[in-house]
Amino acid sequence: MIGFATRRLIQAMIVMLVVALLAFTMFRFVGDPINQMVGIETSIEEREALRERLGLNDPIPVQFLRFVTNAAQFDFGTSYQFRQPVSELFAKRIPATLELSFTSALFALVVGIPMGIYAGLNRESPVSKFFLSVSLIGISLPTFFIGILLIFLFSVTLQWLPSFGRGDTVQIGSWWTTGFLTISGLKALILPSITLGLYQMTLIMRLIRAEMLEVIRTDYIKFARARGLPDRLVNFRHALKNTLVPVITITGLQLGAIIAFATITETVFNWPGMGLMFLQAVQNVDIPIMSAYLLLTAFLFVAINFIVDILYFYIDPRLRVGRP
Repeated sequence: MIGFATRRLIQAMIVMLVVALLAFTMFRFVGDPINQMVGIETSIEEREALRERLGLNDPIPVQFLRFVTNAAQFDFGTSYQFRQPVSELFAKRIPATLELSFTSALFALVVGIPMGIYAGLNRESPVSKFFLSVSLIGISLPTFFIGILLIFLFSVTLQWLPSFGRGDTVQIGSWWTTGFLTISGLKALILPSITLGLYQMTLIMRLIRAEMLEVIRTDYIKFARARGLPDRLVNFRHALKNTLVPVITITGLQLGAIIAFATITETVFNWPGMGLMFLQAVQNVDIPIMSAYLLLTAFLFVAINFIVDILYFYIDPRLRVGRP
C-alpha cells in the first residue's frame, strides 16, 4: 500500500511541476507584466526599477524556482485588474465554486446511480427507455443552453427560483461563506447545480447501466441465482459491487471536471466563483489570476485522481496481489 501510494504521489508531483512550468511560461512570456501594472505616463526609469524589484531581470531558472516556491505557499502575486493579492481573491471565490461543484456532484450521484441501476436491471421497461431518452438530451445539449432553458422556465415563466447570484450567505470562520444555511442561498443553488450536474448525471447513469448489463451476464451472477439467492442480494451485493471500479474512475474525473469547467455555468447564472473571475481575467489579460487558476485546477485534478487510485487499491483485490 505504501509503495503504491508513493508511486502515485511521485507521479502527481511530476504532473504539478509540468503544470507549474506552463503557468510560469504564461506569466513570464505572454506580454510584459510591467505594461499591465503601470500607466503610459510611467517613465522608463520607474519601469526598470519596478522590473528589478519584482525580480524580472533575474535568470529564468531563478524566476521559475521562486515562482514554484511562492505557489507552494499559495502566493500567486498581485492581480493586475483588482490590485489585490490573488490568494485573497481566490479565498473569497473558492467557497462559492466548491459549494456549487459538490452540490452538482451530489445531484449527479444521487440521481444517476439509481437511474442506471434501474435501467440496467429493467432494460426493456418504458421507464428505462424514458431514462435513456433523458440521458441523451442531457449529453447532447450544451451547458449554457440548459441553463438558459431552466432560467426561462423556472425564473422568468414560473418565477419560482432566482436566475442569478448566490443569495444570502453565512460567514463561517475567517473566510468561508456558505449559502446552505439560508433559504435564498438554497434556492439560488438549485438551477446552477442542475445545469452543471446534468451532463455528469447522464454519464454516470449510462455507465452504470452498461456495467450492470455486462455484469449480470457473467457466470458468477448466474451461479448466485442458481444457488437460490434473492434477486436483491444478487443485484446489489454482487452485481453492483463489481461495477464500482469504472464508476469511481469516472466520478472522480468528472468531479474535477465540474470544478475546473464551472466557468460557463457561473457565467450564465452570474455565480461569484472562480470560473467567473477567470473569464474576467481572460478579458483583461490578468495573467496572475489565469496562472493561479491553472495551478489550482490542476492541483484539484491531481488530488482527486490520487484519492481515486487509493480507493482502487481497496476496491479492486487484483491490485493487492503480490507482484514480482
